[in-house]
Parts: sequence; C-alpha cells; structure tokens
Amino acid sequence: QVQLVESGGGLVQAGGSLRLSCVASGRTFSSYAMGWFRQGPGKERAFVTAISKNGRSTYYADSVKGRFTISRDNAKNTVYLQMNSLKPEDTAVYFCAARPWNDGLGSADKYDYWGQGTQVTVSS
Repeated sequence: QVQLVESGGGLVQAGGSLRLSCVASGRTFSSYAMGWFRQGPGKERAFVTAISKNGRSTYYADSVKGRFTISRDNAKNTVYLQMNSLKPEDTAVYFCAARPWNDGLGSADKYDYWGQGTQVTVSS
C-alpha cells in the first residue's frame, strides 16, 4: 500500500504561481512513477504531467508545457508540481498518483494509488 497526501493548493490570481507537493508513505517511493492529474468542474479527470521512477524522464500535457514543472525528491518521498503563469482554465482539483511502472503514465486507469486531491482556483 502507498498513501499519498497532496498539499499546496489555494486561490491565486491569473499569472501567479503555486507549488503542489505530494508526500508518499508506505512502500519504497522510488519504486513508483508518479503522475499529476486534475479534474475541473464538470470535467473528467485529465493527465497533467508525470515523472519516471528515477526522475530522469518527464511528460507533460500540451496545455501545461512550458508553464508547469514536475520534480521528485526520492529521499523525501515527495513529488512536486511547480505551476507558473496560471490561467483560470487551470482551476481544478489536482491529484497525485503512483504507478509501479514507467509506462502508460498518461492514463489514469494505469495508476494504482491516488491522493485525496487539493483544490487549485485561479481567478481572472
């Protein structure tokens, strides 16, 4: 079992920045690739970004490329999502997720463990 707890969400004006954190407990953090997904009002859960187990490979949705950065610190069992140049359309609940393989990271149904989510609201 892996428990994931997100934090760092909040209300920010358009153009601002936030950094989300997701702390994992349970099994060895470095054994899992990590992803961030988001679910906006009335929308399905959508892929945002993912990072491989060793952090050397990262993947981004087109909508966030150049604005968001994923990183991880395996010594701290934490994955981060730095979000810059935020837009109102980034408003959503953001979830982190863990998958024991480095493939299929863009698909929510490939992940085994999920956090409870953290709300990000971007005002115009």
